[in-house]
Amino acid sequence: MPREVLPEFLRALSAYDGVVRTRLALRLAVLTFVRTTELRAARWDEVDLEAAEWRIPAERLKMRAPHIVPLSRQAVETIAELRSIAGRSDYVFPSPGAEGYMSNNTMLFAMYRMGFHGRATVHGFRAVASTLLNEMGFHPDWIKRQLAHDERNKVRAAYNHAQYLSERRRMMQQWADYLDDLAEDGKVIVHQFGRTA
Repeated sequence: MPREVLPEFLRALSAYDGVVRTRLALRLAVLTFVRTTELRAARWDEVDLEAAEWRIPAERLKMRAPHIVPLSRQAVETIAELRSIAGRSDYVFPSPGAEGYMSNNTMLFAMYRMGFHGRATVHGFRAVASTLLNEMGFHPDWIKRQLAHDERNKVRAAYNHAQYLSERRRMMQQWADYLDDLAEDGKVIVHQFGRTA
């Protein structure tokens, strides 16, 4: 998703009149920038709203390592809203009228309906978040860890198992606040939050 499109998308998402669960899935995709499959298959037992964490088990991740997603205040509110409409399914995004979880195309078709066909994909939130967070001055290791990317340097990977949880928690809250500002004023201005490590 090109960064210039992000404010327009956020406003369109707020006005989306389709299925509420789909709108909330897209909101979480922007707030957490996890992979689409990880989001669609999210289970209630992975989410701890009091701790503001989503713990995705290794077997559900591309890199086959468990991943902790710190949840911003806005992400917690979104999940709480999902909880209020939850049925009996173990999945946060159950498939309507069938076993399992939300289809691969549900969020993408919602984006098409909002006018973003050929302009953006759900996976594109990961790229735009990474780009903007790097430009904001956040440490690349924090961003890489938030994206659940593997360390390419094998020696460093063997020794560095840092999760950077407190730093990522702060980064994710600033990201969510930035998205709120973006939706309100529509200008993509990169605030320099600066590195503290």
